[in-house]
Amino acid sequence: MKFQLIGVNQNSAPVEVRERLAIPESRLPDAVKRLAEHPGVDEGLILCTCNRVEVLTQTKNGSADLRRFLRDYFRLDPADYESHLYEYHEQEAIRHLFRVTASLDSMVVGEPQILGQVKEAYATARAVGAVHSHLDSLLTRAFAVAKRVRTETAVGSSAVSVASVAVELAKKIFGSLHSKHVYLVGAGKMSELAARHLLAHGAGSIFVANRTFERASQLAAKFNGQAIHFEELYETCDRADIVITSTGAPVTIFRREHGERFLHRRKNRPMFFIDIAVPRDVDPEMNRLDGIFVYDIDDLQQAVSSHVADRAREAERAEAIVNYEVERFQARLQTLDVVPTIVSLQDHLETIRQAEIDRVRGRLGPLSPEQELAIETLTRGIVSKIMHTPITTLKTAALEPEATTVIDIARRLFNLEQKDRKEKKKAAESGGGESGVES
Repeated sequence: MKFQLIGVNQNSAPVEVRERLAIPESRLPDAVKRLAEHPGVDEGLILCTCNRVEVLTQTKNGSADLRRFLRDYFRLDPADYESHLYEYHEQEAIRHLFRVTASLDSMVVGEPQILGQVKEAYATARAVGAVHSHLDSLLTRAFAVAKRVRTETAVGSSAVSVASVAVELAKKIFGSLHSKHVYLVGAGKMSELAARHLLAHGAGSIFVANRTFERASQLAAKFNGQAIHFEELYETCDRADIVITSTGAPVTIFRREHGERFLHRRKNRPMFFIDIAVPRDVDPEMNRLDGIFVYDIDDLQQAVSSHVADRAREAERAEAIVNYEVERFQARLQTLDVVPTIVSLQDHLETIRQAEIDRVRGRLGPLSPEQELAIETLTRGIVSKIMHTPITTLKTAALEPEATTVIDIARRLFNLEQKDRKEKKKAAESGGGESGVES
């Protein structure tokens, strides 16, 4: 088995690139299905957030051409994003996943949302049958590592999210949020988090617009706000001083002409747009208007820097936990790699033992139960002693870099490859399928 990961994140690519690779939530199941059907891929998962798009796979033999998958799926010119891609294999892919899930690779180190987002990606992949074996084990371990990091370190203390950083930025601009009117466009988790932080810092009233009015009403009710039908967005948005927008729209929903209209109605009183959507909801051209201030997800990086220093020491402790867990998981994988060979060796020697007993049984004549037991005990003892050294060597080698070489030598010495092929052929001819032993 081999793990492979490719993607872009807030460190490798600007939002202009990330938004072109973003996959709407409604299309994610189909995208994961196509990934699982891609040549070479045995299991697959796609993680898509406002800060990253990552493809994680497990292959049985060699590696899959994940760059080709990106080309085929997005139908974009590779020159637009190739230079921003990172790609990890085996141990480094495991390490990256553990760091992402533990929020050590986030824009805001320690933010709690990423763990839930990875779990959602995992649930989607399992639902379509794209995660079922080794990738399942890897992700389950990643969740345990994230829990350990949060339990044993303070990296998540006073945890901040993209939403809370956005609110902090709004406070710096307005000085105070007291009596400021806030408009949430999109009623997802990000919007709900933003609403909580805004109210905690004195926001006066909240309007919520969402394509599904029922969802907007539910969120507005939580905060004594007012739900707005989405088709009334442009007629009502000028009521707000602060607009936090986080929809899944594939194109911008606020353009320059909308900003001009808002400013006219507000008699040029300023408006502050915090665009935490990817793809972006607000056309950057709006920022050229006097009185309109637009900040997208990348602009929030500056507000994050103040939190990084406070968490550096705890992050170091968290990194040490991740490194330990990576080595532990890798060792477990390597141990699993030798199991099929050990099973094949045991089966091979047991077959020889039984064949030899059957061969000489006719010459021995009738045997008493005591004699049968004596022969059984003697031959089993001999086989056990023969197997002890190679099995011990295989288990020890599983933890070393030369594990593959030792496994290959053992299989050749005992001619296990030919034996497995014969058994599979025999099983196929009898209609019983394969033996289930993976070499």
